[in-house]
Amino acid sequence: MSNEEKILRSLELLKDIGYKSDSIKAIKHIPAQEGKYRDYPDGVHPALREALAAKGFTQLFSHQRSTWEALREGKNVVVVTPTASGKTLCYNLPVLDAIMKDPSTRALYLFPTKALSQDQQAELDDINARLPEEIRVFTYDGDTPQDARKAIRARGHIVLTNPDMLHAGILPHHTKWIKLFENLKYIVIDELHSYRGIFGSHLANVLRRLRRIARFYGADPQFILSTATIANPAEMAEKMIEAPVALVDDNGAPRGGKYIVFYTPPVVNAALGIRRSYVNESRRVASIFLRNGLQTIVFAGSRLITEVLLTYLKEDIETNIQKEGLIRGYRGGYLPLKRREIEKGLRSGEILGVVSTNALELGIDIGTLDVAVLAGYPGTIASTWQRAGRAGRKTGLSAAVLVATSSPLDQFIINNPEYFFSKSPEMALINPDNLSILVSHVECAAFELPFEDGERFGRAEIGEILNFLEEDKLLHHSKDKWFYTSEAYPADAISLRSISSDNFVVVDITGEAKVIAEVDFTAALTALHPKAIYIVEGEQYFVEKLDFEERKAYVKKTDIDYYTDAIDYTKITVLDIFDKKGIEAGAGRISHGEVHVATQVVGFKKIKFHTMENVGAGDLQLPQNEMHTTAYWLTVPSALMQAVPFPAEQRINGLFGLAYILHHVSPIFMMCDLHDVGVSIGDNTTGESLPPRLAPARPGPAVQGQDETPLAMDPDFEPNIFIYDSFPGGIGLSPSLFSLEGRLLEHALKTLEACPCRDGCPSCTGATNESGKEAKKVARILLQGLLGLETPRSHQVN
Repeated sequence: MSNEEKILRSLELLKDIGYKSDSIKAIKHIPAQEGKYRDYPDGVHPALREALAAKGFTQLFSHQRSTWEALREGKNVVVVTPTASGKTLCYNLPVLDAIMKDPSTRALYLFPTKALSQDQQAELDDINARLPEEIRVFTYDGDTPQDARKAIRARGHIVLTNPDMLHAGILPHHTKWIKLFENLKYIVIDELHSYRGIFGSHLANVLRRLRRIARFYGADPQFILSTATIANPAEMAEKMIEAPVALVDDNGAPRGGKYIVFYTPPVVNAALGIRRSYVNESRRVASIFLRNGLQTIVFAGSRLITEVLLTYLKEDIETNIQKEGLIRGYRGGYLPLKRREIEKGLRSGEILGVVSTNALELGIDIGTLDVAVLAGYPGTIASTWQRAGRAGRKTGLSAAVLVATSSPLDQFIINNPEYFFSKSPEMALINPDNLSILVSHVECAAFELPFEDGERFGRAEIGEILNFLEEDKLLHHSKDKWFYTSEAYPADAISLRSISSDNFVVVDITGEAKVIAEVDFTAALTALHPKAIYIVEGEQYFVEKLDFEERKAYVKKTDIDYYTDAIDYTKITVLDIFDKKGIEAGAGRISHGEVHVATQVVGFKKIKFHTMENVGAGDLQLPQNEMHTTAYWLTVPSALMQAVPFPAEQRINGLFGLAYILHHVSPIFMMCDLHDVGVSIGDNTTGESLPPRLAPARPGPAVQGQDETPLAMDPDFEPNIFIYDSFPGGIGLSPSLFSLEGRLLEHALKTLEACPCRDGCPSCTGATNESGKEAKKVARILLQGLLGLETPRSHQVN
């Protein structure tokens, strides 16, 4: 049976299951597309053309030829085409051609991950083997041996690296890289769409430093940027490199046909709106394809869900077939050799299925896969297409199934397929002038080269920042120049990612002690707390001890039927109000400004495999994580809170339900992932914060918790619901919510009213055992009052 027949057969089985339970909301067939080809330009070096023809590239796709022509005109170029459309050759062709014609030419390739760098190294090595003269290509990252680094600096024609290494390992040592910077002709930035938010804002500043150093050595390199489909590629590229770009977006690559299925778990309790676990449904869907021998990738939204799904699918597939290693996991935290082994197994076909976080979303070569199953909406349309594109990377038929979670955002997307298929993918947002990011990189740039009076940093005016750094004893002003004077090495203290560079090592002490994984600082607090169950490749480990000073977590193997999920408590303090206004015709007030956020892990839940039920909990007291950021907040007037005709405890439940739905629907407007924003409830009068529903008991601000009696509410209690940028300093997400005025609340009310449950569920105000009794009814009354649609009658009894 051919793969196409297997896919069609599997889809029929999925339809049989899905239509009976009203789970399939849409099936869309995207027809195959013929390729648009053009001949190589006359100027391409003959030996390079022969080498590429030997690899099967006898002609160029139209977008590859267009890129060549724009570069020949001296332009910077951004290439926007789907996954597996030959973007790599768009930059390899001009770079290799330039080096073959002038061996002094140098190029720098930037990839968001080490894995992508190594993937590109393999591609270039393959071309190199077919060339008469060697082009020296080297990967320069944290894994590069010290004794090889000197040779790379002196001899490398093409240096493959990542933004982190460029930031901390190359730019601060530019005097050792003189040959590279003097002859730098091309800078390639692959996967531009992955540089959103904080990472992209950092990269834009790293590029300011890079261009500044290149100018110092007399070079003015051209940029070649490539990206999957986003709505604002030219704007994003120009903001990133602060120079005009030519847009190449006419995809000439052939495309195989693809079926895309929108699947939502069936309702198991209509009154409560509870659906079957999306994890179990993703397992069920993936198993259909895997049992038919179709190579399948399953994308999960977190490391934890990746390991849970891996455990399930190993049970389903490997146990029945009696063959180990058919199903593998792939995520950050696995050691590099293990990741390379999994990639190789996928390419060779030895591995039938892989469960991955977004680590395989980007263009790492994992061969030709047949099916992609997305366990949960990734948060953006662009990411959904990127993940779906990992299946069917050549010309054959493929399939992708999006399995919705119970979150309001997922349910909106899955029940409105026309919104997904007709709407342009979201805009990628960066803010290079985020003050905390900008100050950090001005300090790094001053370390690299002194600033002159009046000099700009890219397009940014930095006079005040230089003065600030001088007051901080980091710079000294002398003879119209600003010199770095501190003994500190500034780049080492700055992480380009939202995660800390201060990682924890996971040590297995079941037998002889050995390192099994590495986890960043922020994730360690929730994944490696004492008594946590940490999962690696389906193996469960019990965390015996978390050593903060040594940055180590000590674990032992275990075999139990639950995993753990951390509970955190967030306290927000308003530092500055940038703007505030009332909601037209309603009672609500909205504000945005600067806040201090302190988050502490205070407990954990034990979640049973398969049923996903909460089977226990525990208390914790871990150190706080603190940051300054920007936030949007909605103030619910005390008069409205008092007028809600429900007891005080149920009004608090409604607040938690309202916070839940606002948090989950806000990404629709902000074009970001759910984890890019956090939510917390505070008291506008006292400034105190309410603890989360399942946290260990502690007294509230205006609410006093008693074991046997309902919460008593202070008449002056005026809650703020904060939605804050999860990144220090903010990247512009919160101000975009403020500009919506009442539209966010209107959308939340529509989502609430469209949900068929009676008392609240994960698709609207959250599960009733977490948000509490009557949360949905109270949240609806609050939304109506805030929007001025209906005034609740006063309720006098607390």
